[in-house]
Amino acid sequence: MIYDSKALFIIPARGGSKGIPRKNIKNLCGRPLIHYSIDVARTLAPDSHVIVSTDDDEIREVAAQTGLQVSYRRPIELGGDRVGSREVILDVMDWADGEGVEYDKVVLLQPTSPLRTVEDVEGCMRLYSPDIDMAVSVTAAACNPYYDCFETGKDGSLHVAKGEGRYTRRQDAPKAWQMNGAVYVINPASIRRMKLGEFPKRIPYEMPRERSVDLDTPLDWMIVEKIMEP
Repeated sequence: MIYDSKALFIIPARGGSKGIPRKNIKNLCGRPLIHYSIDVARTLAPDSHVIVSTDDDEIREVAAQTGLQVSYRRPIELGGDRVGSREVILDVMDWADGEGVEYDKVVLLQPTSPLRTVEDVEGCMRLYSPDIDMAVSVTAAACNPYYDCFETGKDGSLHVAKGEGRYTRRQDAPKAWQMNGAVYVINPASIRRMKLGEFPKRIPYEMPRERSVDLDTPLDWMIVEKIMEP
């Protein structure tokens, strides 16, 4: 098992949530959602390197129930739903720098991926090296742009999003991936220079579809509950 004292784990959890109200502290199979991500992070790094980023006092209290000291407080101006991940990450990095926390990589674990395992995070961390911008978890895309993902042309007609539409079987088309939101292992220098979406060198870590549910809607929640049932 990897135990990395130079990894800075960030667990972002803002108070507002429209799809599933208060989802970060909502009980999932008997535990607050955020506890699952905290447990994974504490398995892989010392508590001093596990930072819960929230603007919400109740989330701070629930996170602290795990025994983790929640010292960092996200500024109110970074609590809105229009604030990007980069701003949140940079503020935590600046705080950690001020506290003398030494790190050579940032691992972002969103609470909305409770099916992610310690092994998934380890696998993504093993792919990371200082000469790339990010190793990130992905799963096979539900829609393949070479096969069954379409765009509308100027005349309103559909055309395949990529290629010439000659593939008649999905398995023959080039593989397509989508980020599943579970694990991001980020180069600190890269995130200071540019947004995550601008990274030119991103390495994928594949996760199966059954562990790639990102909790965004009540239906997602029902699916995860069903998967997690004993």
